[in-house]
Amino acid sequence: MKIVTKQFQRIANILAERVAELLCAAVLVVDDGGNAIAQTPHNTLYPSFPTAIPLIRIPIQIANDTGEVIIAKTAEGENISPRLAQMLVEMIVNQTVAVAQLPAQHELKNKFIHDLLSGAIINETDILRQGQILGMDFTRPRAVILIDAADYILPSISNHEINDKWIWQRAQHIINSIVSFFHLPNDTICAYIGNGEVAVLKASSTQDLVLWANSEDEYNPSWANLVALKRAGSALISRLTSDTKTAISIGIGRHHPGIQGLAKSYQDACAAVSLGRRFQGKNKVHCLDELGIAAFIGIADENTKIDLAKHLLSPLEQEKDLIKTLDAFFLENCCPSSTAKQLSIHRNTLSYRLEKITSLTGLDPRKFDEAMQIRLALLLGCLGDNSGQLCKGTMPKAS
Repeated sequence: MKIVTKQFQRIANILAERVAELLCAAVLVVDDGGNAIAQTPHNTLYPSFPTAIPLIRIPIQIANDTGEVIIAKTAEGENISPRLAQMLVEMIVNQTVAVAQLPAQHELKNKFIHDLLSGAIINETDILRQGQILGMDFTRPRAVILIDAADYILPSISNHEINDKWIWQRAQHIINSIVSFFHLPNDTICAYIGNGEVAVLKASSTQDLVLWANSEDEYNPSWANLVALKRAGSALISRLTSDTKTAISIGIGRHHPGIQGLAKSYQDACAAVSLGRRFQGKNKVHCLDELGIAAFIGIADENTKIDLAKHLLSPLEQEKDLIKTLDAFFLENCCPSSTAKQLSIHRNTLSYRLEKITSLTGLDPRKFDEAMQIRLALLLGCLGDNSGQLCKGTMPKAS
């Protein structure tokens, strides 16, 4: 007996059931060798089907498999139109094949989010329309939280066969944990985007982050609610590591305005998690503004570097004396005595100013790594000025 494909067997079963139901007739489906593949039960509609004289024989072809649908007399002995029967069989076959070729809802959603974040979709109207079809709201401001769960979704287990079903089940477990954590499914858009990574498009307005925001938090418009997002990320990673019992890394992307800003937020998150894993390890939440010198060295995009520099120094925007102090401090090779002399101030006054800089920015110019961050931020911030010229006092002192 010829072995039929799973697709042919499945469609044969559907044909036997639906044609019998619609025509109230006994139905038999055979392969090209005349072997029965599917049929109506003998104890319904037409008990004597195996010995009945078939009224209608309709050939079918599904991919490379061929066969026939055989329709016997109806239970009431009514005549069946051969043309109607043929049209019905063709319709059922075409519908079944078409539905089988449609990707599942989650696959459509995952591909759409992947294309959106990679910048493959740029028409805002198309994004809104497709998002609405898939049940996603892109009218709210959002930022990307990127979860690297490769150790859980793509484990290197030699004695276990890793297939698409396994990967999807693992990815779905991560997504279920995320949705449960944030409590509001409509507020959090999640998608598995491959390589063991799940992207979360988190609504990032203040009201959407109220559980993780403090009243004293101050937000730079370019880095809106980043503090609250990092707090949410820290709580989320605790949940995920507990649920999966494996190492998880999270990258936080800042909010960028507009729907296309999601691709930029994703780039921020990608850079953060990639550099963070390398320099700070796994089981951590990584963000560009907490990667230190590595962020300035590892980020390729100059505009992102300039934005990061301005963000780090934003607390000093209204502190001209402190900027002047930093310029002098670096020009004098971080020597307190010569810096105080250059500024014509007492060393205690200089110490007070350096302490205030540390308090405002979280970076201590008296520590090498943090001094390097401030120094690079000053240079990059000046490159971002409209004039395109370096700020006065930021160039090294001539020997």
